[in-house]
Amino acid sequence: MSSITETTIQIPAGQEMNIFGQFDEHIKKIERSLQVSLISRDGAIKIIGPAANVDKARRILEQLTTLALRGNLITGQQIDYALALAMEEKESAIVEMDKDCICHTINGRMVKPKTLGQKQYVDSIRDKMIVFGIGPAGTGKTYLAMAMAITAFRNDEVNRIILTRPAIEAGEKLGFLPGDLQSKVDPYLRPLYDALYQIMGAESFAKNMEKGLIEVAPLAYMRGRTLDNAFIILDEAQNTTPAQMKMFLTRIGFGSKVIITGDATQKDLPGDTKSGLDVAMQVLKKIDDIAFCQLTSKDVVRHPLVQKIVQAYENYEKKNKKPSGGKR
Repeated sequence: MSSITETTIQIPAGQEMNIFGQFDEHIKKIERSLQVSLISRDGAIKIIGPAANVDKARRILEQLTTLALRGNLITGQQIDYALALAMEEKESAIVEMDKDCICHTINGRMVKPKTLGQKQYVDSIRDKMIVFGIGPAGTGKTYLAMAMAITAFRNDEVNRIILTRPAIEAGEKLGFLPGDLQSKVDPYLRPLYDALYQIMGAESFAKNMEKGLIEVAPLAYMRGRTLDNAFIILDEAQNTTPAQMKMFLTRIGFGSKVIITGDATQKDLPGDTKSGLDVAMQVLKKIDDIAFCQLTSKDVVRHPLVQKIVQAYENYEKKNKKPSGGKR
């Protein structure tokens, strides 16, 4: 059994509420998770418990203090992630990730990677010409790609942004939607518009769209084109066919960067159709200038309940996966 020990850490004036959380919820979560006692007195926190856990709690509180002093609002999600990283002795990564500001939203909020998986994804986008971001809902695949695209556009690294996704889930139903073709495909492109509005602002987006510097289009529009000096994002790539994926990848011209995002567990293709994303992962895995970033439920940055839902589905699908091979 670990010996009981105690240590004290100073909390800067004015940061107690931020670090402790409303009704001390952050402190209580650390206490429950690490089985330590945290006692606040005169601008300091005394940590009492098993030696190894006291050390983890101290390191977490030091990282949170650094974040708070940089002007961050400490969230329950950050506490959860700090605790998870502390179990792997990697809690210092929280402060390192916080230094990596990609851009600011129209409201002035900083867009940063929030998990190690997201940091690897962002670094890969900087380093490689083609990056596949694969993972469940809520891992920031599309949003971070969009932030990187807008940053490259503002820095004149590319001349335009092209955003595309297959409207394959519409199938024959597309014809029943009202309006012209653009109106029919807009509902499938809405998540891309939402991210653009949030980061760039509706006015700037509309102005650049009018000039043709930002293009939001269904994947079918890419056929027969060569895309030079562009930042191209293909979203929902799990819904491409192998032929569509090949067509898209062979459009890429000089000076372009391509991000392909998808969730292999949420395909809307007919049952007997192979996913272009699955095939590309097999065909392209040995090409040096292509990176594959696998995000997991640990990288979900939506409401904590979303992380639990994703994990529950992953567990269910593993348990019910049929062995491959044999007759079908």
